[in-house]
Amino acid sequence: MHVFREWMKRRVLVIQLLDWIFRGVAQVMFVNNPLSGLLITTGLFLQEPWWALNSLLGTVVSTLSAILLGQNREAVSAGLYGYNGTLVGMLMAVFSTKGSWYWWLLLPNVFMSMLCPVVSSALSSVASKWDLPIFTLPFNILVCIHVAATGFDHPYFPKVDFRSNVHFRNNSSNSRNDSLNISQLFLSVPVGVGQVYGCDSPWTGGLILLALLLSSPTVCYHAMLGSAAGILSGLALAAPHEDIYSGLWGYNSALSCVAIGGVFYVITWQTHLLAVICAFFCAYMTAAISKLMSVLALPACTWPFCLSTLIFLLISSEIPAICRLPLSAVSYPEENLRNQRHLRALEKAQHSQQSGGQEEARLRESAGPNVQLVVERGRQ
Repeated sequence: MHVFREWMKRRVLVIQLLDWIFRGVAQVMFVNNPLSGLLITTGLFLQEPWWALNSLLGTVVSTLSAILLGQNREAVSAGLYGYNGTLVGMLMAVFSTKGSWYWWLLLPNVFMSMLCPVVSSALSSVASKWDLPIFTLPFNILVCIHVAATGFDHPYFPKVDFRSNVHFRNNSSNSRNDSLNISQLFLSVPVGVGQVYGCDSPWTGGLILLALLLSSPTVCYHAMLGSAAGILSGLALAAPHEDIYSGLWGYNSALSCVAIGGVFYVITWQTHLLAVICAFFCAYMTAAISKLMSVLALPACTWPFCLSTLIFLLISSEIPAICRLPLSAVSYPEENLRNQRHLRALEKAQHSQQSGGQEEARLRESAGPNVQLVVERGRQ
């Protein structure tokens, strides 16, 4: 992948821009791979072409705005200034009640996507003091601003009425005779991953998982594990079955599990367990935040993921295996593990070399000139 990025730097700007756009689409799932982004985009078009078009427009506008604002070119080329625009464009189309191909929606889409690098840069200047990522906080802020400013009865940009569409409510609608559909329950795992992009098609979720598997099996595994943890939490909290089947209990937990399970921590059995705990915690936070946000007629978006994951990134531990990586060293889980092992091998070699030098110096000081002469002859 490093060779491909070096080759891409010598291409014309249009080709580079396509690379950055698809990386931005994939960075929603912490993946820096244009091929994965292309597969995910295909899944979005499979769900709804109008939604996919809005997501691509948001990615393009957000990336170009970051370039015009003079943001770090390495971060731009990695898609780090595109993924929030992807979600802004996608979810603005998902939440719109005007239906598909309502072209006036592109106006607020472009404006809000243009603001993504502005909000990202502002939040990064604060989060960098603690070496923390900003995740999808710009997306959450901008979409909630747009929904609050327009509402469900706006004449031009009406949105879903989140007060009358309260998910994660107490399960008064599930009767005792309403048994679980096991096949739908299994399908809700990929659907939960697809809901990261606002999609409820299992085919779209399957393509997203395939894109993750292509880049990192560890990321793919933790995405499925987090989605399953959200499903189990929904069942434990007696959530309506239709909310579980539609993946609304899985997407925040999937993101949290991926973030903790090898992306921002070096993957060990301890951090793997920590990722599972974070996924369950995120599911409970999703239920709580959704109810609170519904009072304000706002969507929960990915607020639960951001808050729960930031809490788990701020924990302190004396266990060496729980090692949070600096942001400058974050990569794929497999590469993070290789780098960590290589670093420990170098430290061990340096330590043994220093110990050997100290032992030789101690031998010279304690044995006198005769032993020193023997040591010198032995070297010759």
